[in-house]
Amino acid sequence: MRIGIYGGSFSPIHNGHIRALKAFLDQMQLDFVYVIPTYIPPHKQTSGVIDSRHRLKMCELALEGIDGVVVSDIEIARGGTSYTVDTLRSLYREENRLFLLMGTDMMLTLDTWREPEEIFRLCYPVYMRRENDKANDALIVKKISEYLSKYGKVVRRIMADPIEISSTEIRRRLSKGDDVSAYLPEKVIDYIKENQLFTDSEN
Repeated sequence: MRIGIYGGSFSPIHNGHIRALKAFLDQMQLDFVYVIPTYIPPHKQTSGVIDSRHRLKMCELALEGIDGVVVSDIEIARGGTSYTVDTLRSLYREENRLFLLMGTDMMLTLDTWREPEEIFRLCYPVYMRRENDKANDALIVKKISEYLSKYGKVVRRIMADPIEISSTEIRRRLSKGDDVSAYLPEKVIDYIKENQLFTDSEN
């Protein structure tokens, strides 16, 4: 089977995540994708990352009814810092192929993650541009060449029009009471209101 892995803090999950997920499923011809909210993300500051049970529930609400998507609490249940290599080890089976989706920024630093050699052994990295800025083009080509030489695998790209807004910006708008209906599924907005999430600048 061809199995996708899409991890992140998802604080909150937004339409850009969903668009990337659908493109990932389609273009990599995946049987299904695990969407995995982190418990403690290793690469980001945690000031805007709310309780994991809320982030998990928002993912479930946002992705309900999308065929081929499984929201998993594997990293939340494990606790501690959520290292990708640990998740890959848990999901790896010789008879399956794992594909790991990430944004450009994560792809460019993949060789600094915990046990990058093992990550490349266990999965096929895939990235998606989340911006239209051409400044990174040369660096992306350089890093992909380095990874191929060092780890023996090509990093593949998902093609989709990016939604140029981040979870950080959405949290800022939510804290101000701005309309975010263009960026979040309605069920997620309702859940945020019901649970009074992201009500101040600290979130």
